[in-house]
Amino acid sequence: MLMHTLRSRAVAPLLMAFALAACGGGGDGGTATGNGGSTGSGGTLAPSTPAAPVTPPAATPGVTKSAKRGIAYDLATTADVAALAPGVSWWYNWSPRPSPTAPVDTRTAYGMDFVPMLWNDYAFDAATVETWLKDHPEVKYLLLMNEPNLTDQSNLSPAAAAAAWPQFEAIAARTGVKLVGPALTWGTMPGYSDPVVWLDAFYNAYRAANGNRNPQIDYLAFHWYDYGLGGQLDRLTKYGKPFWVTEFANWHDNADGAQVDTLDKQKAQMREMVATCEQRTDVFRYAWFTGRWNPDPHYTSLLGADGELSELGRYYLSLPF
Repeated sequence: MLMHTLRSRAVAPLLMAFALAACGGGGDGGTATGNGGSTGSGGTLAPSTPAAPVTPPAATPGVTKSAKRGIAYDLATTADVAALAPGVSWWYNWSPRPSPTAPVDTRTAYGMDFVPMLWNDYAFDAATVETWLKDHPEVKYLLLMNEPNLTDQSNLSPAAAAAAWPQFEAIAARTGVKLVGPALTWGTMPGYSDPVVWLDAFYNAYRAANGNRNPQIDYLAFHWYDYGLGGQLDRLTKYGKPFWVTEFANWHDNADGAQVDTLDKQKAQMREMVATCEQRTDVFRYAWFTGRWNPDPHYTSLLGADGELSELGRYYLSLPF
């Protein structure tokens, strides 16, 4: 079953306010600081060296498309994979394995990688996960913890996430995968709506339990559904990690003149957000949300009928890199 659900509409005012703050505006949903990070109940994290520019993942030989560009969607048919393959290099579906009806060997046949995810800290068997990873040595990355500071997503306090993290490190040590996560956004968890506050507390809890050692985080993941993606990533540079933007679109829907309520507006936002991800050397991969959604109030579906791109899907594949 697809683990991702439509985030609570209660989050929308927070997203709007924090995005406007990042862009220099304001709102009534809260506040966000600039590039220097945040303090709160989670404590502070000492500034670290900014992430060095990262080498983008290798593109498939002979295929001209962005190696960064992906989709957050449960691709389950050969037709859908084939439709997206000319411009999309990877996908994930919030679970440890691709759909059983998805085509096999998509890397060779379509130049597309599947990236597994462990959605939280308890709903998986480590031995099974490790066996699958060893059987698929082409898989180099493991996504972790979907939106832990949202109470209707993986819903993990910083302390709970820190206690679980060593089991992910053990999987990485035994299989060689890189760890990507936690996948944070502005959330609904009391005291930890700010992803920086949550991460500061996570680091502090992990260090306290592990001899002051930092957790193994090879890449941070982030989700964003409003204006100001670049500013949000700037706030996270204090951790010195490159990024995967594993969900993004613009769902700004407040009646304030900036709402994204037409396909043309969504295309304009897609163009800006993709350019941000492509131009930033600290963004390793990114994934548009979503493939197919009905009804689609925010005009974000890349697919129409099985194997057919929507107008937005054709636009996504056409954007420069």
